Amino acid sequence: MKNLTLLFIIILTSGSLIAQDKKLTKTGKIIFEASVPSFEEVKAKNETATCILNIKTGEIASLALIKGFRFKIALMEEHFNENYMESDLYPKATFKGKIQGFNWNIIGTSPKEFKMKGVLELHGKTKEINTIVRLRKVDDGLEIISDFNVNSDDFGIEIPKVVSKKVAKTVNIKTNFLVK
Repeated sequence: MKNLTLLFIIILTSGSLIAQDKKLTKTGKIIFEASVPSFEEVKAKNETATCILNIKTGEIASLALIKGFRFKIALMEEHFNENYMESDLYPKATFKGKIQGFNWNIIGTSPKEFKMKGVLELHGKTKEINTIVRLRKVDDGLEIISDFNVNSDDFGIEIPKVVSKKVAKTVNIKTNFLVK
């Protein structure tokens, strides 16, 4: 929680620096899906993720509160928070990385792909992530879209044997941030 508080203090006190070098959002979307064919959909969306992009260096950071993920079924959301993610112990997920070859001047209104490398911290564990991001200028901001997979075992997330055939260990994560 200290890191979250510190992040927001930095954002609030940076004022003019943010306008010049950094673009951010507090309404980013993250969707994860761990569905298995022939069983009920295991999918949730968080629309309150924070993302900050340094447009001079390509450094990017995002934060999502685990309890911000919403499911279609309330009981599934409860099990997700209490049994799988233990969100009282591990309240957030963070990503810190860099968009390789980022250059504000070569990005237009058509999506352009870049490689992104960084570290995802989730459930008290970290994992290096290498993925592709698609960037495009939209109105007065920049849209950042990514789509990658993680394995629940890499983050020490245990799937009980009784539901192991209904929940995939490979989880697809899609992000969509419009930073301004």
